[in-house]
Formats: sequence, structure tokens, C-alpha cells
Amino acid sequence: MQAEAESGEGPGKGSVAILMGCRDGARFLPEQLASIAAQSHRDWRLFASDDGSTDATGAILADFAAAHPGRVEIRRGPCAGFAANYLALAGDPGIRADWYAFADQDDVWLPERLARGIARLADVPAAVPALTGGRTLLIDEAGRETGRSPRFRAAPGFGNALVQSIAGGNTMLFNRAAKALMQRARPEAVVAHDWWAYMLVSGAGGRVIYDPEPMVRYRQHGGNAIGDNQGFSARLRRMRMLAGGRLAEYGDVNLAALERAAALLTPAARAQVTRLRRGRGLSFWRRLAAAPRLGLYRQTRGGTLTLWLAFLAGRL
Repeated sequence: MQAEAESGEGPGKGSVAILMGCRDGARFLPEQLASIAAQSHRDWRLFASDDGSTDATGAILADFAAAHPGRVEIRRGPCAGFAANYLALAGDPGIRADWYAFADQDDVWLPERLARGIARLADVPAAVPALTGGRTLLIDEAGRETGRSPRFRAAPGFGNALVQSIAGGNTMLFNRAAKALMQRARPEAVVAHDWWAYMLVSGAGGRVIYDPEPMVRYRQHGGNAIGDNQGFSARLRRMRMLAGGRLAEYGDVNLAALERAAALLTPAARAQVTRLRRGRGLSFWRRLAAAPRLGLYRQTRGGTLTLWLAFLAGRL
């Protein structure tokens, strides 16, 4: 897999299908919709999947559709969790465009969000699955900026994707070849749609380009499906997940999904999945010997150390 970290701005071309999952998002949805309408890249269509809202979300979407005739399609979601809602959109062969972008209902996009993403993938051959995503500007409920998500520096890769998601779906843009992978891969369950996209594209030998420049104002509030990943509270949350066995549960879900999609992965990725699956069942001393051959890493040294401790403890 090829990886990049810095380059990529310029005029974007092609149609974009924006895939937005919604549920009871009336409080912040109008601001997000306004930021989509204000994109410098004008060739977009919005596919909004309402996953059983009981507030005014449906009415807000309908008003936005009326104000942008022919550019908005409102759907009923599967009501099986946020990841299933997004994967239902990404896996629908009837949604066709040159590019695809996930969107959360409560963020605010900077005007160049789509254009920059397209520019970063513009040189990737059409047959190669490609995905870009990266950092965010963190904002509170009132829209006040509170910081930035971590800047990752290690190259993206399948060995990282197996144990870490480095970009939120709200920052992701991907090409037709990547969407084709998502259409063919039909996991019974995934931990999160963005993590799954990273694993699938990297595991299939595609290109993942990390963007260090934030293009999304990521709103933090009590209703977030997934919160930010920085600071002491985030580290404490990860330690609690480790101690409680949650990382092992995530591993079970991810490995099952990847094994189900094994035909889409490269031989090297399939072998890596097999080594991890087998390694998890070994005794402590055999896990210690197997660990260097797994090829797993997180984006920081501390994170990688925690990863190895989790593996040796049988909690990965």
C-alpha cells in the first residue's frame, strides 16, 4: 500500500455523493447543511439516511431538499446503529458519483472540504481504491474552537488499521474503486464505518492519504456517537477499554469482518489477519515470541507499547 502525508491542494473535478447518517440531529443539523451548501466544490448531491429520528430532523432535511431541488435524497435508515446506517449508504450500488464523502449531522465543514479531498486523490489511478481523511478542529456545543485532533505522523498501513482508526468518517473522501470494495464487502457487523473503510482499503492494497490540515469543525457534545481522541480523558478511556476487555471485543468484530471479506484482501493482508487470529489464542510465552511477526503498530510509541501489553495480556 502506498501512503502519503503532506501534499495535495488544487482544483477538484467530478461529482460527489455526500453520505450522511442522521438520528435526532435537529439541534445542529441546519449549520452542517449550510456548510455543505457553501462548499467551493459545487458538484455534489446529498444522500441523508434518517435512522429513526423523533425530533425535527426529517422536517429540516425536507426543507433543505426543497431549497436544493434535485440535489438531496432522504432515505430511511436500517435502525441498527450508526455504523450500519453509513454502510447501508456506502454499500448501495444505486448511489453513483465520481467521489464519495461521509458526513456527520452535527459538524461544520470548511468551504474547501470537498475540493481539498478530491485534489489529494486526483493522481490516484481510477482502478486503485483510495481514501483520504485526517485531522479535525474540535468545537464545543456553541461552536467555540477548543483544539485540534492529534496529528499522526506514521505512514498509514494495514498493520496500523488492524488496531487503530486514524481518521474520522466525517473527514473521509474516497473514490469509486473504494466504494466498490464497500459494496462487495458485506460484514455482519463492524465497530465503526470509518475504521472499517481504513481496514478494507489498506488491506486491499489501496492508497490511504492522511491529511494533516483540518477541513472539518468536529462538534463535541453529549450526543456524540464517538468523541474526540485526544488528551488525558481519551487516554484514560482507552485504558479502561483495555482493562475491561473492550479492545478484545473490537478485535473479534474486526477479524470476523475481515475474514468474511478475505477474497478482497491482498495475500499479505490475509496472512497478517491469520497470524493475528492465531496469535490471540497462544500462551503468554508463545505470544511473546509471535508479537514481532504480527506487523502491528499504532501512531505513537506509547500507543504501540500499550498495544503490545494488551496482546501479551490476551486483551487485544
